Amino acid sequence: MSKSIAVFGTGPGLGEAVARRYGRGGYEVALVARRRQPLESLTKDLTSEGVRAHAVPGDLSDTNAVPALAKEIRARLGEPDAIYYAPTPGSGFVAAVDLAPERAEAFMPLLFYSFLALVQEFLPRMLEQGEGAILTAQGASTLHGLPNMSGSGPAQAAQRNYMQSLHAEVAKRGVYVGMLYIGAVIENSAFHAQAEQARAAGGRDWGPSVEPAYLADLLWDMHNSTGEPEAKYPA
Repeated sequence: MSKSIAVFGTGPGLGEAVARRYGRGGYEVALVARRRQPLESLTKDLTSEGVRAHAVPGDLSDTNAVPALAKEIRARLGEPDAIYYAPTPGSGFVAAVDLAPERAEAFMPLLFYSFLALVQEFLPRMLEQGEGAILTAQGASTLHGLPNMSGSGPAQAAQRNYMQSLHAEVAKRGVYVGMLYIGAVIENSAFHAQAEQARAAGGRDWGPSVEPAYLADLLWDMHNSTGEPEAKYPA
């Protein structure tokens, strides 16, 4: 029986690359993001490559909608063997001096609460089977506070703290918890396009970039080695 993965946050950068990598590895894939048209286009591409793929539109910033979303995923591919969670906030970075409580709270549903709810949906079956994987990829501001790059960072740090605890609890029960932290601009992503425009206009240079397929391979290797729970790029 083939395995399956739900990719939450299937954007044009790393999310798509993860879907392609796991599809190439024989996984059936559920593609989850807000916009239906890009999902259906990617589903068509993957299907033409022999991957069983399903477009499942959903707003991950709406935590109350998670049970219905999980039900839809189960209807398409059953209980997923792995989940990958890395949606991108629609709003950008905020300077720490300007970060008010209500702005900080606005990041939490997408980056933390909905992730918690999805883990609660899918982890029990993984533990019952004695295998599974919960994967994420976030930016370097998750690890270290950076100037003018707050907002999403505190919410992502909360996610990291939770995943570290989760790893300590479930690793010996067969479930791998993997976290990849990226200190480079991911090519083909929406942020990559914005960074290139800013650089061309003489604005901030956001530094080196990285191919999303390379990062997807890192996640695949982390999952299949079931070794260390965290990795950084660059190392």
